Amino acid sequence: MLTSLALAGALLGVAACSEEPSGGGDQEGAPPAPEGAPEDGAPEDGGMLPGEDGQMPEAPEPDVSDVPDVVAEVNGEEITGEDFITTYELQFEQMAMQSQMTGEEVDEEQLQTQTLETMVGSELLVQDAQDRGHEATGNDVDELLEETAEANGMGSVDELLLAYEEQGITEEDLRSDAETQVMVNQLVSELDVAEPTEAELEELYEQMSAQQPPAEGDEGEEPPSFEEMRPDLEEQAAAQNENEAVLAHVDELREGAEVETFL
Repeated sequence: MLTSLALAGALLGVAACSEEPSGGGDQEGAPPAPEGAPEDGAPEDGGMLPGEDGQMPEAPEPDVSDVPDVVAEVNGEEITGEDFITTYELQFEQMAMQSQMTGEEVDEEQLQTQTLETMVGSELLVQDAQDRGHEATGNDVDELLEETAEANGMGSVDELLLAYEEQGITEEDLRSDAETQVMVNQLVSELDVAEPTEAELEELYEQMSAQQPPAEGDEGEEPPSFEEMRPDLEEQAAAQNENEAVLAHVDELREGAEVETFL
């Protein structure tokens, strides 16, 4: 979750978490689940559902034939079709994996609209951070790269740089995007985020308890108590409240912005 494209992807995750809170979802800024991790609707062994002939269905390909060179302008700043396609293909890949498990087709029109809106939102956040005078030092960038390498199970920043290089992203581009991410993080830290209430913690506890079925042979085992889970509940609730504050701030920025979309 480093590049400015990934920032839009992170905002997509934020929106999803805000619309449907879940105790098992990724928190803001967390690395995505590894490929092959079981999701809702997947077989117990983590595999995908085969077709009627017993063969695995081919993964669908996204249709980006009608994407223009510029998909949007945000206060005079262009969002290019190339950047949109990169972000959209990442989102489509995740949705396609789910469609293979559930049998539901990907709604490309809806996904393209959602992707474009979140890219507009991420651009508004970046512009606001710059307008407020936020800056990222070299130490800030190094720290973020180290945290990202560790979060993705890499032994060093060099491994992280190599992984991005294999995807066609240079170290210069990565560090530039890391500066942007640091500034946006600084902006988010300034937002008015509500403290989790006891009622929110209790509601979240009920959701998490309901979503965690007992292990095989442990039908009679009681789930962890509310007090045992309190630290996790407080962390999750705080993340959800921060997500809501980010989305609310994006809405405020959108009201006073000049935005044109061409998709």
